[in-house]
Amino acid sequence: MQVRTWQVAYAHVFPPERLAELSVEGRTAQWREHPPLVAQVGRTVVGFVSVGECREGDADGELFAIYVDPDHWGCGVGHELIAAGELRLRELGHRDVILWVLEDNPRARRFYEHAGWYHDSERRSITFLGLEVPELRYRKVFGMTPDAEGSHPSARLCGAIPGITPGHR
Repeated sequence: MQVRTWQVAYAHVFPPERLAELSVEGRTAQWREHPPLVAQVGRTVVGFVSVGECREGDADGELFAIYVDPDHWGCGVGHELIAAGELRLRELGHRDVILWVLEDNPRARRFYEHAGWYHDSERRSITFLGLEVPELRYRKVFGMTPDAEGSHPSARLCGAIPGITPGHR
């Protein structure tokens, strides 16, 4: 699902032949280290979020990834996942959290901003699929209690609200 999402979301950034090189096997090791919470509709996984301790020194938690199957974009799955990921970060004791997003991903950037994240002015370049692309760092500081930020209600739901469960190792 992550590979398919990348292929759709970044078709305007990366050449199709590079996107075709993406593989599930290449992503598996990362998810063993940071098992995701998954969103399911019925028995089908339609999205996931992965969070944990920050890999950098000036924040304590990080949202490593959030992906939703393109067929479920705009249906509330992403809102449910980011709320679950933020709750998990707070449960782990993280208060000051970050994420990185490709600069040329306006859809994701709007999504994060709607969820209360902000670009903290940090920027870096990464090499992915043989191309150098800029990323922006977004940040969110949680209140002292899990409910301090309020909820992130789903907007337009497509059918039932998906279940959010721990992923399998």
